[in-house]
Amino acid sequence: MLATLRNRDFSLLWLGGLISQAGDWTLMIGLPIALYQLTHSVAVLSLSLLASLLPSVVVGSLAGVLIDRWDRRRTLIISNVLLALLLAPLLLLRSANLVWLVYITLFVEACLEQFTRPSENALLPALVSGEQLVSANGLISVASNIARLTGPALGGVIAVSFGLIGVTLADAASFILAALLFTCIRAPRRQPATAAPVSSPVSEAPQPAARFSPFAALARAAREWREGTSVIFHQRALAVIFLVFSVTSIGEGIMGTLFVVFMTVNAHGDARAYGGTMSAQAVGGLLGGALVALIGKRLMSRWSLFISATLFGAIDLAIFNAPTYFPSLAPLLASNAWASRVTLIELLLALFVIVGVPGVALISGLQSLIQVAAPERYLGRVFGALGACSALFLALGVSLAGWLGPRLGTITLLNAQGAGYIVMGLLLALLARPAAASATPDAPAEPTTTAESVALGAE
Repeated sequence: MLATLRNRDFSLLWLGGLISQAGDWTLMIGLPIALYQLTHSVAVLSLSLLASLLPSVVVGSLAGVLIDRWDRRRTLIISNVLLALLLAPLLLLRSANLVWLVYITLFVEACLEQFTRPSENALLPALVSGEQLVSANGLISVASNIARLTGPALGGVIAVSFGLIGVTLADAASFILAALLFTCIRAPRRQPATAAPVSSPVSEAPQPAARFSPFAALARAAREWREGTSVIFHQRALAVIFLVFSVTSIGEGIMGTLFVVFMTVNAHGDARAYGGTMSAQAVGGLLGGALVALIGKRLMSRWSLFISATLFGAIDLAIFNAPTYFPSLAPLLASNAWASRVTLIELLLALFVIVGVPGVALISGLQSLIQVAAPERYLGRVFGALGACSALFLALGVSLAGWLGPRLGTITLLNAQGAGYIVMGLLLALLARPAAASATPDAPAEPTTTAESVALGAE
């Protein structure tokens, strides 16, 4: 772990991402407070959330095409500078009549953010060795959870002291500081996504430059998008990982929608208990990220992924069924003085800390496997497609929760979410075998024969 952090370029990427995400959490706390104070409307909050979510579905996959064309370090720098500058309309928000500025700003910011995280994931393999890849992904998870712990607290203080202007400027400053850190990264120069044909040794007369055609540009972008998609479908490991993210994103959408109901109705908790579980998840993420950074490359094996996914699902099932079975366990715990004093909320908080460990291990292992299995020149498109796919199925999960929740019950749907992780763990154990040929950056994008296609899925 320390060896990975001593990598100068990685530490710059890690610190820049941490600062940028902490700024985002600051705004995420302050903006809803300001919106509700201005409008007293829940519908406005819902529309602002939708404006942030929609670009992930629409823009994410297309952004990957451009990420693979451009220099990824430069893309990170420019994206963060633009993210800072384009927050300016929020400084004009003074009345409910100007709330449309928030929707536009959040939509534009979310579009730009489709270039930042995929660029970080695609740039990472160029900054660290293969032995350090899983540790690096684990440390990035640590940074995300540090931002999740510190950002909301900082955002609350700034929002109370300086209002929306304060949190907006804090978020903008975080983007500028991240961009400055990214400029110091010494990333190797990349080859273009589509290699230029080798020139003939015979001297030829210079050809006139072709005229720009928007239709030709769109056709080229569509072709490059199809090439990136074909990489996913022609490599079994990538196809299985996308299926895992699709199914678990549905579950996370269900969880995100029904968790408030679970904590207040089923667990009989209050706002403090709900907020405590959010912090407990972040603490578990920190512990999991540190453990992943120590274990390293071994988490990329299909059996490690199976164990991580199964443990995550089993602990989730324990969480969701604790309100039902905890009262019946109370007489058994009465003989132990320490255990008898444990309340249901305290048990849930402990389980939320524990579940963060296999959760981070699973995500870090899957991301590392993608970075190894996908050819380097397609990484932007693969991660862009993954973000779009996850957002789409997350929205599907939210919709299913709203429709099926009153019919099937909260606990039933949450149990389905936990069971989904266990089933996906079994799928990873059976099918997630990384292709040996795909570890090379110059692996072919599309298998040309059936035999070659089968070979890409073999160990």
